[in-house]
Amino acid sequence: MNRMERLTACRLYGIVDLGYIPEDQLIPVSKKLLAGGLGILQLRAKNHAPEHIERMGRQLAPLCREYGCLFIINDYPEVARSIGADGVHLGQEDGKLEAARSLLGPDALIGRSTHSPEQALGGFREGADYIGFGPLFPTGTKPGRQAIGLEHIAGVQAQLPEDFPVFCIGGINKATLPAVLDAGATRAVIVSWLLTHPDITGTVEAVRRRLGEA
Repeated sequence: MNRMERLTACRLYGIVDLGYIPEDQLIPVSKKLLAGGLGILQLRAKNHAPEHIERMGRQLAPLCREYGCLFIINDYPEVARSIGADGVHLGQEDGKLEAARSLLGPDALIGRSTHSPEQALGGFREGADYIGFGPLFPTGTKPGRQAIGLEHIAGVQAQLPEDFPVFCIGGINKATLPAVLDAGATRAVIVSWLLTHPDITGTVEAVRRRLGEA
């Protein structure tokens, strides 16, 4: 399968976020995520220099390839290109998507964070390969970002092509996942619940089954 086909097959999107784990746990935690069959993993390291992120990415990229997992860099297209990552994820304030596409080429995966139905449709129209939609609930991953709730999930997905990946994000955990799915979500980004769980691998496997991926 090519990258887009592999992305479309993914229902669970993992993020190894240095806001939740210390750097010396980057590889051990990533291995636990990957052992659960995770299909896409993003490195997120806010407030770290691009050069530092590149060094960490060079450790993660071959590990993800070993496990057959897509590897995404948050925020920095130049780093993604330098280390041969599968793509980059951009926030609303991270520049135009076409600039990243020009740098990374047509086969790279480019995601966009969106926080409203208008932004979600805008992300699709500007050529994103997938979008993150949220935060659905208040979350420490995005402090200060107002939660958008569950009411727009089904409507957004109905306005986009059926196979276009919409990954719901923000405060999704064991308690909130059922409501997210009941609201029409088919894909989810889960951060702190996975990273802080005593059984990371088993939880990845269980959530993938719940989402219909495994």
